[in-house]
Amino acid sequence: MVKPVALVTGGAGFIGSHVAQELINKGIEVIILDDLSGGFKRNIPASATFLKGSITDSGLIHELFTQHKIDYVFHLAAYAAEGLSHFIRKFNYSNNVIGSVNLINASVKNNIKQFVFTSSIAVYGSGQIPFTEATTPQPEDPYGIAKYTVELDLKAAHQQFGLNYTIFRPHNVYGIRQNLSDPYRNVIGIFMRSMLNNQPLPVFGNGEQTRAFTPINTVVDQICESIKNPSCLNQIINTGHDYAISINNLIKTLSEIAELKLEVKHLEARNEVLNAVSDHTRANNTFKNLPNTTIEEALLEMWQWAKQLDIAPPKKFEEIELEKYMPTNWR
Repeated sequence: MVKPVALVTGGAGFIGSHVAQELINKGIEVIILDDLSGGFKRNIPASATFLKGSITDSGLIHELFTQHKIDYVFHLAAYAAEGLSHFIRKFNYSNNVIGSVNLINASVKNNIKQFVFTSSIAVYGSGQIPFTEATTPQPEDPYGIAKYTVELDLKAAHQQFGLNYTIFRPHNVYGIRQNLSDPYRNVIGIFMRSMLNNQPLPVFGNGEQTRAFTPINTVVDQICESIKNPSCLNQIINTGHDYAISINNLIKTLSEIAELKLEVKHLEARNEVLNAVSDHTRANNTFKNLPNTTIEEALLEMWQWAKQLDIAPPKKFEEIELEKYMPTNWR
């Protein structure tokens, strides 16, 4: 029996590597495309086929689809730094829009069965919460704008060419394999790196901004299940936890699970959405037997993993395009 083949972009990264492994567990052959700019070879499942390269390389994408009969595309490759995206606009749109279009074009030409795209809660901006899939997106940063652009392009490709898609809008996902060396994104990863280095935890503003932090297993199960569930076709689905907490309460929980007294360093407030909470009614109605991991359980698992890592020092982004109003600790 011939196995179905899935291309996973960003498969050496955090969410992508978990998706790749789960697809393999389900009996699907996996090809990973990743440029290793934010991922690690150690994350790549042993039985996956790995190709180092960028989704911005249209020639490479064409060659990849020519050499392999790909049934499904799981597109998770992106430079997902919402705040930094204001200052790297060209880089952001080149990677997150043009790279995605390269994949969409190849998918149309090669008649793939389904294109699964990981978008973001960033498309909503700071509209009325909780966000539902019917909420009109009003992204407030270039990263969110890029994600929404790809969503619209997928809808247009479906209408014009019949390309089937599923769009997931996850938010604030955390867990094992997250890049703890990134200084610009993933607040839990930044906090854990600070904890391991006995440094104060950097907090923008007063720490009262709220997020519904989401354990990795919640989103991975839904993303992988979407190709087996016809009700996911050509749908947008919010995925994540319902329970939102403030950054200050997150720090309190981290202190308790790590049994550490944590010091905080308050930084100047940045331009960001203060409260981000999604409604998950559609996901709950679409998927059954969803994981119900508590934040305490998930943070403890991630902390135990993080303590075993040899974490590289944070690396500053080298292609800053604008420095005006950029947070001083990012320069």
